[in-house]
Amino acid sequence: MAPRFLFPQTLRSLEDENADDDGDRLCARNPIDVASLSRSQLEELVKGVAFDLSDKEVFCIEEQDVFDRLYSLVINFSSLAPSYKLNMVETLRSNLTVLLPSVDLLSRAGDDEPTVFDRIASLRNAFKIYTFFLVSIVLLEEASISSSNNNSKAPETGRKRQALYSWNWDPQRGRILNLIANSLEINLSLLFGSTDPDENYLAFIVKNALSMFENSALLKDSETRDPLCRMLGACATKYHYTVQASASIMHLIHKHDFVVTSMADTAAWAEKKYADGTLAYSLIREIGRTNPKSYVKDTAGAENVGRFLVELAERLPNLMSTNVGLVVPHFGGESYKIRNALVSVLGKLVLKAFKDLEGEVSSKSLRLRTKQAMLEILLERCRDVSAYTRGRTLHVWGELCEEHAISIGFWNEVATVAAGRLEDKSSIVRKAALSLLIMLLQHNPFGPQLQVGLFKATLEQYKKKLNELEPDSGSSGIPAEGDHGGAEGVSRDQQESLSDSQLQVEEAERIAQKDSRVPDMGNLEQTRALVASLEAALTFSKSVAATMPTLVQLMASSSVTDVENTILLLMRCKQFQIEGAEACLRKMLPLVFSQDKSIYDAVENAFITIYIKANPVETAKNLLNLAIDSNIGDLAALELIVSALVSKGEISNSTISVLWDFFCFNISGTTAEQSRGALSVLCMAAISCNGILGSNLQDIIDIGFGRWAKIDPLLARTACIAIHRLSEEDRKKMLANSGNRVFGFLRSLVACSWLPDSTWYAAADKAISAVYTIHPAPEAFAADLVKKSLITIFHASGEDDLQNDTKDGANTALTEVQVAKLSRFLFIASHVAMNQLLYIESCIRKVQKQKTSKETALESQKDDTNGANKDDDINAELGVSASEDAIIDSLSDRAEKEIVSGGSSDKYLIGICAPFLSKLCRNFNLTQKYPELQASGLLALSRFMIIDAGFCEANLQLLFTVVENAPSETVRSNCTICLGDLAVRFPNLLEPWTENMYFRLRDPSVSVRKNAVLVLSHLILNDMMKVKGYINEMAICLEDEEERISSLAKLFFHELSKKGANPIYNLLPDILGKLCNQNLKKESFCNIMQFLIGSIKKDKQMEALVEKLCNRFCGVTDVKQWEHIAYCLAQLTFTEKGMKKLIESFKTYEHVLSEDSVIEHFKTIITKAKKFAKPEIKACIEEFEEKLNKFHIEKKEQDATARNAQVHQEKVVERAGLVAAINKNDESEESDISEEEETTEQFVRATSPSEDNSADPKSNGTFEDSSSSSEHSRVEATSPSKDDSADPKYNEAFDDSGPSSELSQVEPVSDDGEVQSIKKLTKSSRPKNGNMKDQASNANTSRRISNRSRQR
Repeated sequence: MAPRFLFPQTLRSLEDENADDDGDRLCARNPIDVASLSRSQLEELVKGVAFDLSDKEVFCIEEQDVFDRLYSLVINFSSLAPSYKLNMVETLRSNLTVLLPSVDLLSRAGDDEPTVFDRIASLRNAFKIYTFFLVSIVLLEEASISSSNNNSKAPETGRKRQALYSWNWDPQRGRILNLIANSLEINLSLLFGSTDPDENYLAFIVKNALSMFENSALLKDSETRDPLCRMLGACATKYHYTVQASASIMHLIHKHDFVVTSMADTAAWAEKKYADGTLAYSLIREIGRTNPKSYVKDTAGAENVGRFLVELAERLPNLMSTNVGLVVPHFGGESYKIRNALVSVLGKLVLKAFKDLEGEVSSKSLRLRTKQAMLEILLERCRDVSAYTRGRTLHVWGELCEEHAISIGFWNEVATVAAGRLEDKSSIVRKAALSLLIMLLQHNPFGPQLQVGLFKATLEQYKKKLNELEPDSGSSGIPAEGDHGGAEGVSRDQQESLSDSQLQVEEAERIAQKDSRVPDMGNLEQTRALVASLEAALTFSKSVAATMPTLVQLMASSSVTDVENTILLLMRCKQFQIEGAEACLRKMLPLVFSQDKSIYDAVENAFITIYIKANPVETAKNLLNLAIDSNIGDLAALELIVSALVSKGEISNSTISVLWDFFCFNISGTTAEQSRGALSVLCMAAISCNGILGSNLQDIIDIGFGRWAKIDPLLARTACIAIHRLSEEDRKKMLANSGNRVFGFLRSLVACSWLPDSTWYAAADKAISAVYTIHPAPEAFAADLVKKSLITIFHASGEDDLQNDTKDGANTALTEVQVAKLSRFLFIASHVAMNQLLYIESCIRKVQKQKTSKETALESQKDDTNGANKDDDINAELGVSASEDAIIDSLSDRAEKEIVSGGSSDKYLIGICAPFLSKLCRNFNLTQKYPELQASGLLALSRFMIIDAGFCEANLQLLFTVVENAPSETVRSNCTICLGDLAVRFPNLLEPWTENMYFRLRDPSVSVRKNAVLVLSHLILNDMMKVKGYINEMAICLEDEEERISSLAKLFFHELSKKGANPIYNLLPDILGKLCNQNLKKESFCNIMQFLIGSIKKDKQMEALVEKLCNRFCGVTDVKQWEHIAYCLAQLTFTEKGMKKLIESFKTYEHVLSEDSVIEHFKTIITKAKKFAKPEIKACIEEFEEKLNKFHIEKKEQDATARNAQVHQEKVVERAGLVAAINKNDESEESDISEEEETTEQFVRATSPSEDNSADPKSNGTFEDSSSSSEHSRVEATSPSKDDSADPKYNEAFDDSGPSSELSQVEPVSDDGEVQSIKKLTKSSRPKNGNMKDQASNANTSRRISNRSRQR
């Protein structure tokens, strides 16, 4: 019988164990040095071993000679030729394949046969040896391949690589491992004599299988991965090697992320193959037993474990559902990755573990309660402290919604939670909440229309029906409209009636729309269920509709994902007819101006989906309704998007034709407002295709300026816009055919009196602009307009009338009608002046363009003649071209000055109006009496100032006076906007007034503050104004009570942070210093600084801010400022360098650590730093924390001691002053007291009962002391001497008792203590005013006490 084979630790151990072997173990006794063999000798060795293994029985491997030769070949397997390798592998694999059926035959052999035991021992030995050598070959070959890949810098090519790896190893590896896995599935108890094989064999299989799992390349091959999973699963489950395997598997999961899926497959295969989930349960238990704190440090391991749990729940939902309680406690851990995984696990279980709710009633009820408990946990996790977990939970709810796994009872709770998460501070959570609401709408069980009014009406009808079916409705428990607890209770008990309830709700809505009568929906229970469903539907509709204000805010978010998902949700809301969705989508239009292309694309796609329909009539109606209902900002956005869609062909020619039909009233029922809207959309389309308006030019003139303009006054304004946007050819055609008629309409429109002021100003604005666009000589036409307007007011055109009417504030000639006309005149004059300036600039551009084209033409002909070249060279040297540019600039400046200032001696039409306007605006009595005149006058003044620098400088102080003191917020708003325009045109003039411009941010009017924020944002962001030391005023606007202003300020700082190297970084210390000195609420200060610091993203800037803020502690002594600086430090994102700087700067802030509020902020910093710090940095942070706590305690004690010393010093000084005052009073009253003493002695003698007592000198002394001597002795007793002042007992007495108690307690040195007691009593009872009755009473009291003392 051959020696038994035991699995060694390593292959080489078979050779090393030979020295210590006693002959009972099979080992390599005479190995052959294969490396020293020649090629022929090696070939002979290989063939000999293969022949012996093939020709003899499979047990021949036990023979020592065969074993030694086979061992020699296996240990040098990597150096063998591919043909030798293949020969060896095939031989060993075929022999083991033959051996396995022999094991099954052992069950048929009788126990009484004498050779059975020997045969079993031989089979066991051979089985182990074949298994050992095959597994060793796989390990050696994989190690060789891995080593060659690591050592070679470049992949080998050519014959060398082909010779080394010419055989296909991957299939051979798969066959070997598959054979080993199959060997584990036979009845090995016949070989090993017990239910389980010996532990030595199982340990060998598990150890090497796990080592192969660590090779990610092997796991990519399914032919290799599957056998490995089978091997591990069989050992752990079938042969009860669970405990050891589970520990090794968990170690592998923590170490490598690529094994997670394979390990989950192993556990799932074992459960499916053997109907035993021991391995999966053991792994779940191991995870549950792990300390949650360990996952905080091992983040990679936590992520891998979480993925494993999710994969296991995916494959074994029923097993996981029964054991999920083991891992639920990890919800209380600090690792958000584990919590994320548990949330995903619960989602998988709800989806898969509770689909088939069959079986007994008790079991079904238990599973329903378990499912409900899981859903409640998911609801709770929506409020997790980690944003990642909150976002993951909302994502899981979306998956459940998509799979219809949410009952109606939970539907509204989920919707409420999702709506609340829209205001989450994390963009990840907001994105998940928006996606969840989209899914809830898309898969809602209440129907395709979610109108609140419709649900209310239907619910009321069915409530009445329910009351008829159930007379005792008061005791039936039917919930009221605002109480939805009944709806949830009914629906949660009816988990499987979701689809039926949906059909009933849809049917009820459809019938309610068609007929007001209530149909009979069945019996009482069905009607009750329908009422509950309708209440749930109404609650859901209200919940979604209540999110509209939040969605409007999210459209202004700085996060692109917020904007994109908000637009998608609003589109879905409009599809389901949610109230307020249409109005919110209108507010989406300004987003087309966003610089982010993805936001623009989202808005454009949403616009096409909502408003552009296949039917041209519907599209035209949508567009013209948008144009009618939009404000100025929305019209600008609509203009941009319509022109873009026309250029892309999204708005078809048929839609343009329908719009013309609406404008021309060719469609029945068209109103004047719709006609105006259609023309407005056509004007927008003309930006991309300027030939659109020319085709119906005559209709524009006839309808736009005809009778319909009186019905809708804004139609004339739109017609002016259309004329302004005509192409060059269409303008010429119009001037040739009906130019006089058009100009007559324009003149009458400006001079008309039938238009109301609200419409006239807008119409006159566009009419004057159209004149300057199409008229061949617009200045003459405009001058005529100004003159006629002037004549209508003063009935004269002279300058004297203008000057006389405003001289000395005389306003008697101004009537209400004249004030309105004067306001219109000022508007016409100022608007003509502005358009004249624009006209001059356009003429200059034309001249420069002609000059440039001429130079280009000359440049192209430069090589024609040499003479020409010489002339050009001479002109270039003489600077002829530069002189021409100078002449053009000079003419431009002169033309601009002539508009307002006129020439050196003459003043032109507008110049005549300018002095009058200046005097008018300075006449505050007149302008305050007529606010509309003040508004028009200041608007005209502002335009004149924009045109002329001299006029601007002369009236700039007036403008700032008005903007500060004008009672009308409209005037202040207009002046604020004007100041922005002036800052662009004349920056040097406005630079000294920068502080006054910032003061507008404190204006009490909301509109003024809003315009100030807009103006300053425009100037700063476009580099027209430097960010000076007043930017703190803009920072305060972040906490403005008006939400619109706050949003604009946030947008400003967000855009400012994108400029250059982020100017906010440099401005932050200055803002902090100024905000600390202002009377801001603590909450407002914290919000402002948190927002500003949040806009700084670079680590280097954060690190520099740490040092800057620490240095600020040295320069301030105010505790409030210490708190503010510490709060700002706590808001920074600390890197390793940042923490080092904070620790190094300890000397700068150690003196402030006594304050509790300051130390709390430093503790916040330490807590944040610990979360992401490396172990070596964490030690430094903990040491720093101990140092902070130590200094905090010491500083508090020092401060307390200093305060006590100061209080003591104050008391000492106060008492010294009190004693001095007492002495001074005693000296001043000395003469009065002596008289009182004499009177008292006479009184005592007269009333004394005995002569002895009256003659007693002690008694007399006593009464003497009770008056003056008492006070004197008391002062002497309490007045500290030089020696006593240093006595600690003396000081201690003062500290403990205060002045009054001390004076009463300190006893003077005297022979008679009783006398001194009397002195104290008489002193304390003696009145200061010296009343004789009180003194006599005191004397009697003293005498009685003295007698009693003498008797004792």
